This record gives sequence, structure tokens and C-alpha cells, in this order.
Amino acid sequence: MAARSDLPKYTVPSLTPEEGAKVAGILQERLHALNDLQLTLKHIHWNVVGPHFIAVHEMIDPQVDAVRAMVDAVAERIATLGVSPKGTPGALVAERSWEDYSLGRASTIAHLGALDEVYVGVITAHREAASATEELDDVTNDLLIGHLHDLELFHWFVRAHLESTGGDLSTDGARTETGAARKAEQAAVGQP
Repeated sequence: MAARSDLPKYTVPSLTPEEGAKVAGILQERLHALNDLQLTLKHIHWNVVGPHFIAVHEMIDPQVDAVRAMVDAVAERIATLGVSPKGTPGALVAERSWEDYSLGRASTIAHLGALDEVYVGVITAHREAASATEELDDVTNDLLIGHLHDLELFHWFVRAHLESTGGDLSTDGARTETGAARKAEQAAVGQP
């Protein structure tokens, strides 16, 4: 049987080259998502305005730093599996399955509403990736589960700004960033 050119020449012990390539492919999708997330978070950091500006501005930077560390860990795991990680902007844009973040300069509450949707997408896909690696590679699965802890914590920080004292989210039912931003702003001014 001839060697396939898309397989790594080596991978970690106990995985076949096919398994290593599969895990690396799953991680490459997460690498793109996390790179996009850290850029989106920094964009939000620069573009929030209005009441609670400083609180949100300062809340975002530690999230950026943590997500950048996740990016590095994922890229290094891909390389450990014998595959070259793709971290260029062109690769991210060409291979992503989501649209670019749509808000520019906007209120803190609008950005937090949109960020709620961003985190829903990232966390959902990260959970799917963790599930896909559960039986295949314990190390990768552990890495992804560790990331989920922080991502879900950051999501809670965002949602705390969107939650009523009764536990209702102002973004409930929104399915897009702009829809969530609009719902959050309407709730902030008391509109249904």
C-alpha cells in the first residue's frame, strides 16, 4: 500500500498516521476558531463605548491572553502529531465556516450581546471536538476539556452582564450576533 501524501510521516506513539492526521484536522478547526476568537475579543476591546466601558474593556484583555495561550497549545499539539499547523490569516479566512464579526464601534451591551453568540458557537464546536477525540486521543481530549473550562467561565462573565435578577438572558432566542446585540440593547433600555 502506497503512503498517502496527506498523512504525517510520524505521529505520537500509540496513534497511527491516519489517527494522527484525523486528530490534527479536528485541532486545525479549533485553531482557526481560537485565532478568530482572540482577534474578535481584541476588536471588541478597542470598540466598546458607553456605560460600563472600563469594566468591559478591562474584562476582555485577560480573555484575549488566555485564548492566545490556547492557540499556542493547539498549534503545538498539531505539530506534535506530525502535522504543520496553519496559523495564517489567509488560511483562517479560507477554511472557516462562519462569517466575520459584524459589529464595529458599538455600546458595551451590544458587543456583549454579540459576544454571547460568539461564545455559544465556539463552545459548542469545542465540545464537539472534545467528543470526537474522546476515544481517539486522551491528550488532545484533555487539552480541549481544559479549554472548555476557561471558555465557559468567560462566557459566564459575558452573560452576567446580560442576565436579569430573575435569571433571564436578554439575548435569549437570538441566533445571530446582530440579533443578540439588538436584543441586548433593547432590554437595556426597557423595550420588549
